[in-house]
Amino acid sequence: MRTFTARALLTAAALTAFALGGTTGPAAAAAPPATTTVAAGYSHTCAIRADGGLWCWGDNTKGQLGDGTTVKKTTPVRVGTATWTSIDAGTSYTCGTQTDGSLWCWGSNTRGQLGDGTTSNRNVPTRVGTGTGWATVSAGDSHTCATRTDGTLWCWGFNRLNQLGVTGSVYYATAPLQVGTATTWASVTTGFAHSCGTRTDGTLWCWGDNGDGQLGLGRLTGATTPAQVGTGTSWATVSAGYAFACATQTNATLWCWGDNGYGQLGAGTTYQTAPAQVAGTTWSRVDAGYNTVCADRTDGSLWCWGNNMAGQLGDNTTTNHNSPVRVGTATTWSAQHVTGYHTCGFRTDASLWCWGNNANSQLGDGTTTQRTTPTQVTLPA
Repeated sequence: MRTFTARALLTAAALTAFALGGTTGPAAAAAPPATTTVAAGYSHTCAIRADGGLWCWGDNTKGQLGDGTTVKKTTPVRVGTATWTSIDAGTSYTCGTQTDGSLWCWGSNTRGQLGDGTTSNRNVPTRVGTGTGWATVSAGDSHTCATRTDGTLWCWGFNRLNQLGVTGSVYYATAPLQVGTATTWASVTTGFAHSCGTRTDGTLWCWGDNGDGQLGLGRLTGATTPAQVGTGTSWATVSAGYAFACATQTNATLWCWGDNGYGQLGAGTTYQTAPAQVAGTTWSRVDAGYNTVCADRTDGSLWCWGNNMAGQLGDNTTTNHNSPVRVGTATTWSAQHVTGYHTCGFRTDASLWCWGNNANSQLGDGTTTQRTTPTQVTLPA
């Protein structure tokens, strides 16, 4: 039985932290390192350089930086010497794939979200199984989902509200469980207690908690296994926030649904149980955070909206916005950006910029000073 609503949690003075689901692209065989990739957790950040090196900084109380300690880092520190292809940050943990297709997780593991068969925290990357066919991974609050190169989908960790999408009674799983039998999954994203994914036919599916309409099914009842969102076959990318989600279509339109307490749906102030369009037809990629959204347009500009209490919208204010506001005047933002209580993004020259909450040095600038506009982060050579 449902014992809480996400809306109630979001308006509480002490907001429960959760992980950013991030946005993933089509599943593919392990490839050379991405040009640049960044991931933002509740109070830590990780980034992959063009050479495949992984760097993390910020809060490290659960070992989420992966450097073998639990000591906070105010500037980026290298995580081992492996070559990485993708990275995603959960609330207090991190997961990533390496060039050989192996999957690794580290940090908090109270609900088995690291997938290593235990509930022990890890302060160094710990391998998930022995497989080498992992394609993408998304780290949530206490659950994780990942796609494999054969198009299958797997989830593990906390399952109190059916966020793993598996049949049967599973409270939490400490190792990956396959979601159904489909072999056409292209991407997956995890929110607080719901998950969404796209398939190769352009369809969109969501499952788990739905108390705020975050599954986009036109109702407020949850789904124990993946349920199709509408009948459309032109969905391109999707990102799950705390109790909402946003997605782009192949025609460059942007749609959001679920909780809207901070204006994070980009239009109006009421929640939506089905996808509602955000103005504009030049959207490229979207990332949904706790109650904040950032999306880039085809002209290279970056726009954010929703909760701005820590300056995470980057507009030099701490005023919430229920429609997109532009981040500066730059037209060189890449599709690699993430948002939560802090936001980070790469530009086309491979420079990394962060802004918003910095209480745990998650902006990586060597301070704990909050920033309301983008501040450059130096990744060591």
